Amino acid sequence: MELHSYFKNKKILAGSILLGLILLLMITGFFYLPFDSSQIDVNSKLQGPSLTHLLGTDNLGRDVLSRIMVGIRISLLIGLVVMVFGLITGGLLGSFSGYFGGPADTIIMKFVSTQMAFPGILLALMLVAVFNPNIYVTILALCLMSIPRFTRITRSGFIKYKNSTFVRGAKSRGASDLRIMFIHILPNIVPELIVTATLSFSMSILSESGLSYLGLGVQPPHPSFGRMLNDAQQYIFRNPSGVIFPAVFLIILVLSFNLIGDGISEVNNK
Repeated sequence: MELHSYFKNKKILAGSILLGLILLLMITGFFYLPFDSSQIDVNSKLQGPSLTHLLGTDNLGRDVLSRIMVGIRISLLIGLVVMVFGLITGGLLGSFSGYFGGPADTIIMKFVSTQMAFPGILLALMLVAVFNPNIYVTILALCLMSIPRFTRITRSGFIKYKNSTFVRGAKSRGASDLRIMFIHILPNIVPELIVTATLSFSMSILSESGLSYLGLGVQPPHPSFGRMLNDAQQYIFRNPSGVIFPAVFLIILVLSFNLIGDGISEVNNK
């Protein structure tokens, strides 16, 4: 599939534009923040949008725009770490499981099935019971949650291609199993892995926001979309902008990755 075919897809184009705007806002925050995202000003609390505070302030007088700009960094960082971890760990497990089969496949898939039986929130609660809730525990919980989906996708791809003509040809030329796995088979399932990676990215961001909303994720003073929504919910009628703006940016961020993932899937299936 040629690269230009992807950029002709409307979903990919729309998702890329939305993601580009989010990234532009985040990058701007590295060079200019209107206010310190943790700066408390009780004299300015619960203000609506103004020239001083473009998106208003929260219940502690912190600038909402500044907190969103920093919150985007945290969400994208967590999403990236979780996606890379899931891709590498799940990809390796799925590769060996699908290619070799037998006892290795049985053991790996039992592990994956057992892990999938635990809801993500329950897994996070178990980790919080052992460790204090913080950003590292959040990342650990989400990383563990990401393994099964990558393992299953990679395994199904290796099962599909391991008996193909080009694989038999490589074996007849004396290619090693590792070379066959990662040079001959893996490139054929990269499109499926890219789709899974984009959707995993958005799911990680949404899951982190949910955990932070419940108080199990990113802890103050670090801004998180979930934490911002939790702090603002009791003031929603007095200062609706404190809920609306973080929610809108969270929706745009998640939607951008979902659109890109759906668009790539559509192009691959043509």
